[in-house]
Amino acid sequence: MPAAAGACLSREADPPGSAGGAPFAAGAFPVADDLAIAADAWFENIANERRLAANTIEAYRHDLTGFLAFLAGHLGGPPDLAALAALRPADVRAWLALRSTRGYERSSNARALASLRGFFRFLERRGLAPAAAVHAIRTPRAKRPLPRPLAENDAVEVVHSIAGLSDERWIGLRDAALLTLLYGCGLRIGEALALDRAATPLGETLCITGKGGKQRLVPVLPVVREAVAAYLAACPLDPGREGPLFLGARGARLDPAVAQKQVRRLRVVLGLPETATPHALRHSFATHLLADGGDLRSIQELLGHASLSTTQRYTEVDSGRLLAIHRSAHPRARRGVRGGPDPAAE
Repeated sequence: MPAAAGACLSREADPPGSAGGAPFAAGAFPVADDLAIAADAWFENIANERRLAANTIEAYRHDLTGFLAFLAGHLGGPPDLAALAALRPADVRAWLALRSTRGYERSSNARALASLRGFFRFLERRGLAPAAAVHAIRTPRAKRPLPRPLAENDAVEVVHSIAGLSDERWIGLRDAALLTLLYGCGLRIGEALALDRAATPLGETLCITGKGGKQRLVPVLPVVREAVAAYLAACPLDPGREGPLFLGARGARLDPAVAQKQVRRLRVVLGLPETATPHALRHSFATHLLADGGDLRSIQELLGHASLSTTQRYTEVDSGRLLAIHRSAHPRARRGVRGGPDPAAE
């Protein structure tokens, strides 16, 4: 590593004609000339050859600048290509650990690591530095948010109340049939709206084509069949057997945005949170089945999940609900008693 820096990392404004940001040769803290030139060549490459968006390039620049700033302190001097070639996985882990202590989310760390891998791939292809150290690090897994189901009484109220928002009776019955189908069969809204009249759910089961073209068979509850039958009886439009089951006001296939807008209106009327969406009815279907004793494998098949781990998220939702009930209902939880005999048990 050279004792003095031949270039500096910059966070200045983009000069005219630059490849998405200021060259590393002007600015904030020192790096060696060979590294500055390589970094500028990478930015030129992703801007002009790969044609990445300006915001993406700026994000990459931010990530690389942060890493090299860390490296200058970590190694005790301005980094050069030889320093990058000598990097160990432990050095990269130290950088990620520092980011975590500064409040960066796992998703942000994953993006930053991807930026670094891109730069090192560029260096490796040109014989400037190996990329083994950064590729030895596992990508931080972003914490997946838990499903946000509705309470059972709220889900039922949504299904029963949606028809009242429409002036035209058949449209109200259509919306009620759609939401009943989502909650009663656990469908995604796209799956429900893709149904044609030939596949009208009036029988005991329904064949659904889900993500990746995978098909699954779901049972159809009587309440679902009744809601769909009521909508069809009132619908003044007949698109034929090959036409869509759920129609918009002009006779085309119903747009998901229309159904989502109706649910947004309804949650204001009912005082429900923003998480009350059509998709929340699918989450509610799974969570309520699990709470009533349904097994995970069966629920996985009903939802069309490729992996059981995806379905297992609903166990965390149900466990949280049970814990909340326990905390609000258990005598000791209410009184905050930590020990000693419970008078009510005497």
